[in-house]
Amino acid sequence: MEYKRKMAVSLPVVITRERKWFVVACPLLDIATQGKNEKEVRENMEDLIEDYFQDPDTPKPTIKTMMSTSVSVINMPIKVMG
Repeated sequence: MEYKRKMAVSLPVVITRERKWFVVACPLLDIATQGKNEKEVRENMEDLIEDYFQDPDTPKPTIKTMMSTSVSVINMPIKVMG
């Protein structure tokens, strides 16, 4: 019998608002989803991450990779024609 223990890992996600939708992305797993409000988009991402890890055909990062990866979100000023 194979024993697998569960471990809590915090994954970085980025939530943005795009018109009437909230969009959340998890760069580490390369997945994203949307929702009508922030609560819904968080719930949708939790479900998507759970599905991601349960799918046997999806390649997964190692625990070491997940624990050592960092994501920075910065505002980058750019010039645009307006």
